[in-house]
Amino acid sequence: MTIRGEAPGRGSPAQATDGLADLLGRIAARDAAAFSALYKATSAKLYGVVARILPRGDAAADALQEAYVRIWEKAGEFDPAKGSPLAWMATIARNRALDEVRRVRPGSLEDLPESFEPAADEVDPLAARERSEGLVKLLNCLQALDEEKRAVVLLAYYRGLSREALALRFGRPVPTIKTWLHRSLAQLRDCLAS
Repeated sequence: MTIRGEAPGRGSPAQATDGLADLLGRIAARDAAAFSALYKATSAKLYGVVARILPRGDAAADALQEAYVRIWEKAGEFDPAKGSPLAWMATIARNRALDEVRRVRPGSLEDLPESFEPAADEVDPLAARERSEGLVKLLNCLQALDEEKRAVVLLAYYRGLSREALALRFGRPVPTIKTWLHRSLAQLRDCLAS
């Protein structure tokens, strides 16, 4: 069976759009075959969107995979009255790539110049003990947070997710995420100060 919109250049643009919209409707009903067809029909274009933002191939591939997970999860939210299916998916892919750019990650060793030599670690037993005690206290304070708010704090400040990405992940508005982060950090500060 040939699916309209499966290959570029087949049929009219309207037929391709209708085919992709049909696939998204079937994906909303959790049709894995429709998802596979959608991936085949759109992955090259969406990879191009992501690769312009994330030039490293591995990062672009990861972002594209996460975009397709989001498409699978949100297919039922696609509204053909608001735009084309490809534009809707490209927006998801672009936002996922931008979230990746915004994440604060330590540079990899591959990005360092060849002449780089890391400083030798000096062992300071007292400093190590203080860090260890501080970490234990922080972990105890984190456990005092509500489970969902603790997850938001860790994803924001440990994994580097943006407020927008957290809002999507937890199904809450961005202002709610901001409030959760603000209140949770205040609670952590009070806990650590006591």
